[in-house]
Amino acid sequence: MSDTKLVKTVCRSCHGGCGVIAHVKGGKVIKVEGDPDSPISYGSLCSRGLAVTQMAYHPDRILHPMKKSNGDWQRISWDEALDTVAGKFKEVQETYGAESILIGQGTGRDFESHFSRLGNMLGTPNMITAGHMCYLSRIAATLTTCGRHPAIDYAGNPKCIVMWGCNPLWTNPDEYKGVSFWRAYQKGAKLIVIDPRKGFLAKKADLWLQIRPGTDAALALGFHHVIIEEELYDREFVSQHVHGWDAFVERVKNDYSLDHVEEITWVDRNLIRKAARMYATTKPAGIHWGVPTEQNINCTDFTRTAVGLMAVTGNLDAPGGNVFHQPPGTRSISEFSNHRALGPEQRAKQLGGDKYKLASRMTIVTPKCAWDAILKEEPYPIKVGYLVGTNPVVSRANAKEVYEALNKLDFLAVSDFFLTPTAELADVFLPAGTWLEQDHVADNWKFHGYVLARQKVVEIGECWQDHKIFMELGKRMGQQWWDTVEDSLDYLLEPTGMNWEQFKEKGYLKGESKFYKYKEKGFSTPTKKVEIYSTILEKWGADPLPKYTEIPESPVSQPKLAEKFPYILNAGYRTPTFFHSANRQLPWLREIRPDPIVELHPDTAEKHDIHEGDWIWIESPRGQAKLSAKLNTGISPMVVVAEHGWWYPEINTPDRGWDISNINMLTDNSHESMDPVMGATNLRVLLCIINRCEDQ
Repeated sequence: MSDTKLVKTVCRSCHGGCGVIAHVKGGKVIKVEGDPDSPISYGSLCSRGLAVTQMAYHPDRILHPMKKSNGDWQRISWDEALDTVAGKFKEVQETYGAESILIGQGTGRDFESHFSRLGNMLGTPNMITAGHMCYLSRIAATLTTCGRHPAIDYAGNPKCIVMWGCNPLWTNPDEYKGVSFWRAYQKGAKLIVIDPRKGFLAKKADLWLQIRPGTDAALALGFHHVIIEEELYDREFVSQHVHGWDAFVERVKNDYSLDHVEEITWVDRNLIRKAARMYATTKPAGIHWGVPTEQNINCTDFTRTAVGLMAVTGNLDAPGGNVFHQPPGTRSISEFSNHRALGPEQRAKQLGGDKYKLASRMTIVTPKCAWDAILKEEPYPIKVGYLVGTNPVVSRANAKEVYEALNKLDFLAVSDFFLTPTAELADVFLPAGTWLEQDHVADNWKFHGYVLARQKVVEIGECWQDHKIFMELGKRMGQQWWDTVEDSLDYLLEPTGMNWEQFKEKGYLKGESKFYKYKEKGFSTPTKKVEIYSTILEKWGADPLPKYTEIPESPVSQPKLAEKFPYILNAGYRTPTFFHSANRQLPWLREIRPDPIVELHPDTAEKHDIHEGDWIWIESPRGQAKLSAKLNTGISPMVVVAEHGWWYPEINTPDRGWDISNINMLTDNSHESMDPVMGATNLRVLLCIINRCEDQ
């Protein structure tokens, strides 16, 4: 009889959701495999998920709280660690006000509800996330346009899929995993891929549109031009359910002819027409878009235009199109997070709230506003910080400014697995548990209609899951929390009639699948229609109609600068191995991707005497980074595509090589470059020059 125990749980090595069977022997996880019963991943598991044992048991993982003393880390107890952090918070509250406390999270550990509850009850309006440029930005824009976030319905067998700046086979985005897309594709769905780079999916596509980086909004408006000109839209839907159609038609006809869109996007007008026809006439059709469309000044306008495409073609809330999945009835994040605890007076103090109104609506602070408050103490000072599961020194734009800001704080606490470059700046380190060490109702904030049981498999060292850290820290601040994490999950699940123990046994819940809900109640917008003309943006003084704005740093907007920096840098290349700045210390994954990669066209490489595998310097007006060259005929000779998130855990110094190959040494976070209502940071279109490193 085997002494190996099998435990079902849910992965969170990236955005999560894949079902896992963990094999436990002698109190240790010896391997993980995909769970074939998972309604999300059907038994598949990527390299990141499979490598979780190397993360959990890595020799460099920090397994106990630590406090910095005279520049050296000293082991301390949880009581001392939490008392220290709480004491600093109270000191700042009394002296400067709670708004001078900055808390921030990354995108990897599924604790949003507990994190927000801590911040709201602290009284700070200043919570930074990745949301200003990833996922929450599209949610914010879709809420203003159609009232909810529409996710592609792969279960409804779309006959046409538009993969817009996304590769779910590599990146496993929020709504569905790559396996869901692949099943639909294998059933014969037509595939349109929009990407500056000819990758795996582009090679499989019926149509590949090689777009100039950052011009997605213009291309989407070009699609609309074809659909309007050829009358391919759903007349009944448009007449009954679209607000501002006539004004939108006038703008599209006057400002976005196919000749003009071709000039902007570099995509042949005939190819634009062919793709728009295919999408509009092949029913049902769905659009699956990724973060590249959100990481530039056109973030909001692209999302609104894309939702417009879904709507006017009759593919919105239609089976196989883009649908509003019903959640399974757990408490909402808003209710759990106790947003009412943050009163209007404090909420009005949110950094950048008067400027980035859409971000403010989602309680998101654009990081640049936080760095300004730390460095310039305007409009008031930020004195202490608490960062959870994030490494902004590597992952945020203008890395030098981020480093300077975090280093200037009076006090910084960090919760993570390892001493990252960001964690090395901290005064207190709180050791977090991996997803193998976590109980949670997973994916409660997503829009695919499921919640999943992530149950704790093991306990390692003195590590705590983030939810427990928030609870125990909050209690020290006099906040109302539950006795245990399990109690908080019971509260989250209460509307379903289940408790945590029952939910663990069941494994997941799915909301009701119901389509065309707008026919009964309309859309959740002020006009009850799809607002292609936004009454909300109009009220804020922004342009109510979608448009394309030229990227602030491009050959078009800055031809003089382009003479010195002639190439367009796309600075957010993803890989199937790493999750943003995580996993660089894992042997399996570093074997697959040992070095940071920059892709360039062979003609470009030849021009600079660069060969495959050569190390090269990429330089922008803000800094430089060193990466290894990979030649690719499937990108424009004018474009270079660079991997993000690199630092070197193997470098045994406090800086961990954060400034060597970090592409965010080059990126821009100036207010002028950001989306005007969301504050999305421009990471996808920058100007650069490349040179071969002399020391190979």
